[in-house]
Parts: sequence; structure tokens; C-alpha cells
Amino acid sequence: MIKDENRERELIRQIVHGNRIAMKRFYDDYSGYLTAVCARYISNEEDVKDVLQESFLKIFKAIHTFVYKGEGSLRAWSTRIVVNESLRHLKANEKMQFTTLAEDDLPNPADDQEPDIEDIPTPVILEMIRALPPGYRTVFNLYVFEEKSHKEIASILHIAESSSASQLHRAKGILVKEIELYRLKKKHYERSMAR
Repeated sequence: MIKDENRERELIRQIVHGNRIAMKRFYDDYSGYLTAVCARYISNEEDVKDVLQESFLKIFKAIHTFVYKGEGSLRAWSTRIVVNESLRHLKANEKMQFTTLAEDDLPNPADDQEPDIEDIPTPVILEMIRALPPGYRTVFNLYVFEEKSHKEIASILHIAESSSASQLHRAKGILVKEIELYRLKKKHYERSMAR
């Protein structure tokens, strides 16, 4: 662990000093993960590339402000930049529609559908998330992956907390149906192959 910590600190130091080889190594080490983060928010491949490029420029420009807090802190810091750039892109380019349910119609958190995804391959789940409408997808990602509260999401997206809760509920509902459909197709395929 000390070795990894020293390696990460040295990499940061070299990037701060403008070492292009260190920047390339950082890019090689983190680009796959950060691409996946960006792709959770943005469905268009070209837009993902553009947002990622802008994110890496911001990371390299701001790395001197980064405060190392232990293993994983550089990844978390970089992820926040990518998420913020993704949100900035969405606000500027996507028509996110946020519907609000009346207070009485809001789902009870205890009754909220939690998709069972144990048997679903990760790439399939990520594709299902990417296929959600932009507003649903954005709230779902912020709530599930970034662990933001509805209050925080409302502040980030400039929407009501009830809109955030509504979007999450609807996103989960769509995912539950997509997962059921995937399982049905898989079962049908397996039956046809067994004949």
C-alpha cells in the first residue's frame, strides 16, 4: 500500500511539473474508468469523447490544487471533475425534462422498486442505464453512483426535491421492466438452443 501511495504521489508531482510522460501514464491508468463514468451520463459516443477530453484538460490544469487523502482520493477527485463536466454538457445540450409528482403520489421509499441485478452482466446494466431518458438517467446516476441525496441532486440540477424523487422512481421502474424483458429474452434464447 505504501508503494502504491508513493507511486500515486510521485505521479501527481510529475504532472504538476508538466511531465508529459506522467500525464500519459495518468491517462492510460484512468481513462477506462473515467470513460465509463462519463458514459453513464452521456449516451452519444462523440459527446463522451468531447467531455472526456475537456475533463482531462481540467484535471491537468487543476491537479496542483489536488490534496492527497490516501489511496483512491485521486480517482475520486478525477471522477468528480468528469461528473461535473458531464452535467455541464447535459445542461447545455440535452433537453432534460423533469416531471414532478404531487406529494400524495410520491413513492414511499420502502415501496420503491429495487432492481435485482445479480444475474445481469454489468455491461448490459450500464447499457440499460444509458438508454434511460436524460433526466431519469442523470438523477439515477447521481443518486446511485455518486450517492447524492435528493436535496443535493435538487440543488445540482436546479429542480425540486420531489422532482428528483420522481425521476429516480421512474428510472427504477423502467430498469425493472428492462431487466424483466432481458431475462425473458435470455430464457427464450436458452430454450431455443436446448432444442
